[in-house]
Amino acid sequence: MLIFNIGPSWLLNEQTGMYVFNYLVIPVGLTVPAGGAVLALLVGYGLLEFVGVYAQKIMYPIWKTPGRSAVNALASFVASFAVGLLITNKEYKEGKFTEKQAVIIATGFSTVTVAFMIVIAKTLHLMDIWNLYFWSTLFVTAAVTACTVRIWPISKISNTYYDQPFIEEDTSELKGKKKLLFAWEKAMETVESSPNVMKNIWLNFKESLIMTMNILPTILSIGLICLLLAEYTVIFDYLAYVFYPLTWILQIPDSFLTAKGAAIGITEMFLPSLIVVEAPLITKFIIAVTSVSTIIFFSASVPSILSTDIPIRIRDLVVIWFERTVLSLIIVTPIAYIFL
Repeated sequence: MLIFNIGPSWLLNEQTGMYVFNYLVIPVGLTVPAGGAVLALLVGYGLLEFVGVYAQKIMYPIWKTPGRSAVNALASFVASFAVGLLITNKEYKEGKFTEKQAVIIATGFSTVTVAFMIVIAKTLHLMDIWNLYFWSTLFVTAAVTACTVRIWPISKISNTYYDQPFIEEDTSELKGKKKLLFAWEKAMETVESSPNVMKNIWLNFKESLIMTMNILPTILSIGLICLLLAEYTVIFDYLAYVFYPLTWILQIPDSFLTAKGAAIGITEMFLPSLIVVEAPLITKFIIAVTSVSTIIFFSASVPSILSTDIPIRIRDLVVIWFERTVLSLIIVTPIAYIFL
């Protein structure tokens, strides 16, 4: 109906069906298979192992994940959250992440790309303070993830493996040249055991194509339902009262509007920005950061997570979204008041 432009106005609306189709279904449908092909080069020939040796000292104490997960976070920011999830799912099935670690990475690092952050910044006229916005978002996302890994429901998730565990060796005692040599050896071991490059690219492309077929119908259906609720009902006006006491205590300008923006973020991460376009600068900045740092939204990231082999329920995803929203508002508000 969307392709042939046949149907009721509520479906073909630029804010509902056409928005989901043009800005979510088509980009994800193109980036996941393409990203899957490139994924073979990213994860199959030693990069994860090399980076993992150096990142281990930072990643585990702060976020409870192996050093190799640093590449997942980078892939999400540079390429797409879906590509980050592809890596996470592949590593989880290979026993390189536990169930809990896979959930932490999927809900804590697989955020939107820098390109999408630029779209938000342009919509809210924040390009003049782009550096502040970008680094604040990066800091808030990392800080919130460090908090959520230590509270329910993530703290109670099992540390079991999908199959046979892959043991990451402790490299905290290695220094300088020894560490470099060890990282190089680990990378070379992976290269030796990897299949032919073209064969690997083809296998990854096929896997990602299957994942795409799982994701797209879910994104279109769940995303459309959520946007219809946001556009044609007052449900999010009522949900705003959940966050209103917090936004009022934090003394954010237009407290109720901020609360509504925070509440509607569970449907689509771009909608909060559209709601606060006319709001004061501090409010726009807070919502721009919060909409990215919460990570979980039903129009795309939730269907993508559910289409992987990572065992997590929708209930837990909603709880994690709520926790991330509250923590994001608490952390970003002082930053906004100090620097703006």
